[in-house]
Amino acid sequence: MTLSQDLQALINAESAKPYSHNVMLRVLSGDKRVDFKGSAGTTATDTRFAIASISKMFTATLILQLADAGLIRLDQTVQSILPDVDLSGLHIVEGVDYSAELTVRHLLHQTSGLADYYESDLAADLKQGKDRHYDLDDVLQMTRALPPQAAPDSGKSFYSDTNYQLLGAVIEKVTGQSFDQALQARICQPTGLTDTKVLQGSDVGLPLHHHNTLLTIPRILASMAPDGGIISTLDEMLLFLRAYMQNRLFKPENATQARQWNRLFLPVQYGYGLMRIKLPRWMTLFRATPELIGHSGASGSFAYYAPEQDIYLIGSFNQTDAPQRPIGFMLQVLRLVANHKALK
Repeated sequence: MTLSQDLQALINAESAKPYSHNVMLRVLSGDKRVDFKGSAGTTATDTRFAIASISKMFTATLILQLADAGLIRLDQTVQSILPDVDLSGLHIVEGVDYSAELTVRHLLHQTSGLADYYESDLAADLKQGKDRHYDLDDVLQMTRALPPQAAPDSGKSFYSDTNYQLLGAVIEKVTGQSFDQALQARICQPTGLTDTKVLQGSDVGLPLHHHNTLLTIPRILASMAPDGGIISTLDEMLLFLRAYMQNRLFKPENATQARQWNRLFLPVQYGYGLMRIKLPRWMTLFRATPELIGHSGASGSFAYYAPEQDIYLIGSFNQTDAPQRPIGFMLQVLRLVANHKALK
């Protein structure tokens, strides 16, 4: 069998598993000798889909661009940029209110320790298809009602969508544009992305599922703009990921900053809107596994680059029940690619 046939067989096998309504995959090597696009289930390869938390890579890119332009500083406090937003009481740890001390860098690196507003009743509502709109005030209210994860700069990253909602507000304040307008002007137009945008109206692209429940949640997704509300296609996500990894979206020195890895949760580390996956040897019978750099989403979406193999991997399961499912799947894809190279 050819590599393309093997990759399509892998997708078909994944699609045959329980609750697997749609599986999409795009694979490209840096030299373009490996070039695959396939899908299984009820979707075509050019269908737009919700990229979920991969949106954070776009948000981080916009923030780094604003820093490049001297419009913000990464160590500037969020409150100084958003003087009209009441952050008081947002982040109280052991009686100390750190809200006014939170910086742009804390938010980018997920080192603020803020509670994750998504873990309120919003996550349950989403998985049950209970759609609703919310804004930044609602996000702050949901966050205040949850216990904090840690004080700022505790030594590791704590995943919180609240961080990226606040970064979205920073982008809108500094640019004077909506998040989507800034996205279009600063990333999509220069990179040639015509089908990538913040979800608007009922245009959700490929429908999401939670188990067998079809999720009709356009208002929730639209409200998630900077932390999870962008829709795109396989090809356009590939264009973005290549531009990002080739340092064409911001100053090259920012690439080094963005890769200051902190522990997040096994086996994931976090940089600036960027995940690193590297399985420890004790998890793999002491066999080495590839390093993956990019981002995943709660919908089973993924966009990663494997630097050692020079391979880009984009795709989605469009299913919210197993957000870590892409990790093993991507490793299978890379093994197939390596096996075919070894046979040549």
